[in-house]
Order: sequence, then C-alpha cells, then structure tokens
Amino acid sequence: MADDTSIFIGASRTPDDSYQRPETLLLKYGNRHGLVTGATGTGKTVTLQVLAEGFSNQGVPVFCADVKGDLSGVAMMGEAKDFLVARAEAVKLDPYEFQEFPVIFWDLFGQQGHPVRATVSEMGPLLLSRLMNLSDAQEGIMNIAFKIADEEGLLLLDMKDLQALLANIAGRADDISARYGNVTKPSVGAIQRNLLVLEQQGGANFFGEPALRIADIMRTTRDGRGAINVLAADRLMMNPRLYSTFLLWLLSELFEQLPEIGDPEKPKLVFFFDEAHLLFNEAPRVLVDRVEQVVRLIRSKGVGVYFITQNPLDVPETVLAQLGNRVQHALRAYTPREQKAVKTAADTFRPNPDFDCAKAITQLGTGEALVSTLEAKGIPSMVQRTLIRPPASRVGPITPQERAKLMAESPVAGQYDQVIDRESAFEMLQKKAADGGRAEQTAAPPTQGGSRWTLPDFNGGEKTQSGAGQDDGYQRPQPTPRAPPAPRAPAGPRPSNRQTVAEAAIKSVVRSVGTSVGRAIVRGILGSLTKR
Repeated sequence: MADDTSIFIGASRTPDDSYQRPETLLLKYGNRHGLVTGATGTGKTVTLQVLAEGFSNQGVPVFCADVKGDLSGVAMMGEAKDFLVARAEAVKLDPYEFQEFPVIFWDLFGQQGHPVRATVSEMGPLLLSRLMNLSDAQEGIMNIAFKIADEEGLLLLDMKDLQALLANIAGRADDISARYGNVTKPSVGAIQRNLLVLEQQGGANFFGEPALRIADIMRTTRDGRGAINVLAADRLMMNPRLYSTFLLWLLSELFEQLPEIGDPEKPKLVFFFDEAHLLFNEAPRVLVDRVEQVVRLIRSKGVGVYFITQNPLDVPETVLAQLGNRVQHALRAYTPREQKAVKTAADTFRPNPDFDCAKAITQLGTGEALVSTLEAKGIPSMVQRTLIRPPASRVGPITPQERAKLMAESPVAGQYDQVIDRESAFEMLQKKAADGGRAEQTAAPPTQGGSRWTLPDFNGGEKTQSGAGQDDGYQRPQPTPRAPPAPRAPAGPRPSNRQTVAEAAIKSVVRSVGTSVGRAIVRGILGSLTKR
C-alpha cells in the first residue's frame, strides 16, 4: 500500500490470477512525467481521478482538464456502489474510505468555473500566430506589431488593443515597411479576419485582465492537501487549437516563473494534459522540438506533466521518451494503425516474462491496465497487469447547484470575476487620432481593490492568510516583500510584470510603459517555444 512517499495505484495479478501485489507511484519520481493511454471507455478518466486524489492527499497541487465533465465529481464524497466496493476488495484496499477533495473550478468562458485570462502581451506573437494558424508572412507582421507596441509604449491587454494596433499599422504601412520590411494591407486584413474568427469562437474571453496568477493553482489546505484545479473543457474542446495553445501557454508560464529546485521529494505541481493529441496535431517540427525541450527541463522546476490520450502514437517519440511513469489501458487492434499502436505500447515497457505484453493490451478489461513506474534510482519497473483502485471521491459529474456552491466558497471567489479594462493601446491610439497624431503618453491610475491571498515566493515557506475576518483554510508560499517602483519618464526602459487585482496599485505604472526590455521579460519562454 501507499505511504508518505508513494501513491497507491492498484494491485497487480499474481500467477494464481488474484490481485495481491500493490502497485505504487513514488512521489520522488512524480516529476519524471507520465502517460495514460487507452481506448474510449477503458477507464482513463478514473485512473486520472485516482492519480489526482493521490497527489492531493500528499500535498501536491494538481491542474487537469475535465473534457467530459466526469472529473468534477472529485469535489464530492464518494458513494459505496457495488462495483466500487468489489474492486476495493479485489485490490485489498482495506479500509475503503471515501473523501471529498479541495477543488477549484476554472473555465475560459467563465461559466462553469472562475474565468481564466491572459493578456495579449503575455501570450506573445508566436503563440498567437499558432492560435490563429497564420502564414509565415502574417506571423512576421504580428512580430512587427509587437515590436511597434514596445517602441511606442502601447499596452496590449485584450483583443480590441490588438485590433486597434493592426488598424494603425495598416494606415502606416509604407512607413513601417521602410523600417521593418514589407507590410501589406491585405496581410493585415487577413490577420484581422482571423482575429474576428477567434473572437466569435470565444477567444475574446481569454484575453484581458485580471490575468491568472500561477500561485492560484498551487494552493494547499490547512490539513496539508493540495488543491485540485479542474478546467471545464467540454465547450473549450469545440476549439481545439485554443485548448492546446492555452495549456501550452500555462505550461510555459510555469516553466518561466518557477525556480530550479532539482529533484524534490515530491512535485510542486502535477499537470495533466488530457486529449494530448490536440497539442501535436498539425504542429510544425520546431514546435514539437520546443515542447520536448520544455517537458524535459520543467522536471527540474518540480513540475510533473502527464499526457492523457487514446493512442500512444498521438505523442511524438521524442516526447514519449521523456515519460517515465506509464499506465496503458486496453487498445483495439482491428486496423493496421491500431496494431502498430499496440506494438509501440508493448515495446515501451520493461518486459514481464509472465505474460505477452502486446497480447495483454488487447485483452484488458475495464479498469485494468498495464502499469510501469520508476523505482529506486529511476529504473522503470517491470510491467504488471494491474487492476486500478477505485476512487475515494464521486465517480461522475456534480450537479450545477453543487458546482455553484463550491465556486462561491472557493478561495479565489471574486478575484477574477470582474473584468478590468484600463487604459491600453485601444484608448491610446484613439487619443492619438483625436489629437492629430500627437503621441500622448499617460500612465493609467492605480486600480483600487485587492485579493485576499498572498503572492508566492517560490523559494519561501507557506503562510495562511484570511480575508474579511475569516480563516480561508488555504496555504501558499509567502511572498518576498517588494517595494513599488518609482515612476519614470515614458521613454525610459523598465521591466513589465503581469497586472492582477492585488497588484494593480504597484504594477499599473510599470506595465503602462511597455518597453522592449519589459516585453521580453513578460513573454519570456513563450517566444522560445515556437521560435524558428
């Protein structure tokens, strides 16, 4: 069984066909990434739920996407159903105790969870180009647009800022072409049409302020459990490019903001990437290479990335090689591609002389899987035919009323619900037009308000903070005190940080400048992911 150093996954078969031997995942190697694959209906969601519960109970925050809505049940107490009790007895889970887990719901559309936003400048020109599927020439114009925004101190926060900037560039196409290369009105118009499509698909909800703080997905409770962050992705899946780009952006933000810590005793955060094939569909080779690089390097930041998909062939071999912990549910083998997938999956495991791995993959029942995790010294364990343990929380979705209650009691309730629309490129360009083209630079006034929660110093300890005279029950790393920067002339360079409700008074002046140096810091790793 599991202890303080491992997560109990299930029990593997013994030669007499009973399930006796416990299979665990060592927390020490939880940041070595993982893969959960299998055909539809074979139990991948329950496996994800079991892993999320195990990490949470060990004090590790989790972020995962809920594609079908089934994963939301992790927030509610489980029920003693016959098939669950029977499975608990089969894997010798005694006692079988039910739990509800600390869950924070998120939703890019702000309907089934707290809104998730990022600014246009944080996303950066290269990820935006991927999101809109721009051509090379159009991507070049997008880079020029961000360069001009840096030079002229134009804040790019939401989509109307970018649209206003592109319209301004089209009007100055001849002058800009002389400085940066050919900029044509038809190409700018094509980008604007793509922005309109993105806006109609709901992308406008994602861009704006207050932007998501990484610290808010890395919470723990007073009793030491990690928060399970559930992203409502059922509607988001209607726009798979937005889904994959958002998760890639979030992974990049984690890589950029978290410090190097080597190999911790347990991960700082575990990131489950469901429907992982959407990240790699039609992705250029350079992007796949960058994803491989980030997956490889983010391990030393204490972050584990687990890909969930139907077919192991959905994940490129270079990325597959980085995934140390593997759970393989049943696969079908009717077509040549499916037969190749079975062989690929079987070949990635350390063989077990007791059974034929390729044959077993096609014969696994619902809830069964082939499991191989990293043992001492990071050596893959021999593959075992394993019955996955039943979850401690509810299997299946929660009701809308239960979701609304949990959101009202959430530690981030009220922090992201209200959109902040401060002076940015749209308003600045309107002023320039009204003033006959005079470049008038003004600093936006500080936004009043604040958050009940502290910002993290990822190298520091943890501290509980309460709001409105109530104990919130959540812990987060204590921030390093930071003095507000002194205002400077608009022409002087300064770094730029992300605007949040809690930091508006400190950061408003900083981000209003938007110099080239500042933008480089804000975008950080995002540019490196897709830089050709």
